[in-house]
Amino acid sequence: MRVEIIAIGDELTSGRILNTTSGFAARQLFEAGYEIYAMHTIGDTPALIGEALKRAIERVDAVLVTGGLGMTDDDLTNEAVSMALNRPTMPNLEVLANIRRHLDSITSAPVGQLEKLAWLPEGAEVLNPGSRMAGYMLVHDGTPVYFLPGVPRQMKQLLVEHVLPSLATWGNDHKLSTYQRIFRIFNLPEAEVNRRINTLDLNKAAHIGYYPVFPEVHLSLTIRDREAENAEKLFTSCKKAIDTVLGDAIYGHDRDDMETIVGQLLHEHNLQLAVGESCTGGLIAQRITNVPGSSRYFLGGVVSYANSLKTAYLGVDQRLIDQHGAVSREVAEAMASGVLMKSGADIGLAVTGIAGPEGGTEEKPVGTVYVGIATPGGNWVSKFQFDGDRQQIREMTAQTALDLVRKYLLQS
Repeated sequence: MRVEIIAIGDELTSGRILNTTSGFAARQLFEAGYEIYAMHTIGDTPALIGEALKRAIERVDAVLVTGGLGMTDDDLTNEAVSMALNRPTMPNLEVLANIRRHLDSITSAPVGQLEKLAWLPEGAEVLNPGSRMAGYMLVHDGTPVYFLPGVPRQMKQLLVEHVLPSLATWGNDHKLSTYQRIFRIFNLPEAEVNRRINTLDLNKAAHIGYYPVFPEVHLSLTIRDREAENAEKLFTSCKKAIDTVLGDAIYGHDRDDMETIVGQLLHEHNLQLAVGESCTGGLIAQRITNVPGSSRYFLGGVVSYANSLKTAYLGVDQRLIDQHGAVSREVAEAMASGVLMKSGADIGLAVTGIAGPEGGTEEKPVGTVYVGIATPGGNWVSKFQFDGDRQQIREMTAQTALDLVRKYLLQS
């Protein structure tokens, strides 16, 4: 069953307001087994609204329209529908009565401008008459068309509670069984991910998408089939094939993030982590503590931005800094060892580097970063040369440091 989504509003086409409703609707409909044929964003122009609506009704099985249902002068969806589909507007007595009861409780003034909310195109069926949310469905030439408010909270509620159940009665025999997984990949360029996937002889029904989301690459696998058993078998075999060629570059799936995965591994191993940060300025600690329950495995950290704090709080020997510089393998190792000893953690993680845009030298250019890990069983340091602006280098450093902890835990 094919569905077309139309979002209406000058605030959307001007870029003043981000169109989040279409994305939410597409995701919900896709996961429910429907095919999204097209998505449009158009302004508050009746002729354009009518044109888009008539074109959609002719080519899809259902249409979803959001926005333009309010009481102000620029809310023109109902008028556009009336003209385009030759359905004169008329008052919905139930909605009108609800408006009157609401106003009676707060004022004795006439219904006035709110009355506009009750005038709907002929044949409209209100989705939730008892609520204060505009939204209705009408059937035109056998095609159900759903009109929802542009207010995200209201739109989402009506979509989930009313539109999806209604659609299920229209096209149950046409729904596709859908299996989808997002592979979250780090430290492997998109081109290399693509090359490895191309070595697989995947079934043509397996749809692969590549999405660079700095500093990661996301790969989507989608299988859709009218037979659930066929779709599930193909999905399982494709997942295994992708896991094989990408290996531990895949750190998580779907809505996972690096800090959540690292936290899960720390908790599983019953280990605690502490961090010493310089160039990241506390970003690693912030990301870790964004995860609920992180106090079980994260003790805390030291933002030793100045060298004096490296010596005072992490026990770094000033002679190491004088001889090798704050950005060096020796200092990164000393920072990791220091935070391990001072905190009593099982793993000490430290980063020091040059985030720029100034501070680089020919020997140590901007983007030079050292990541140190200290454990009771030994210490090691990794050197990196990152590209990008200051924020990108900081984000890459934090992500890389967490990824190194992840890989260490996977081998433990």
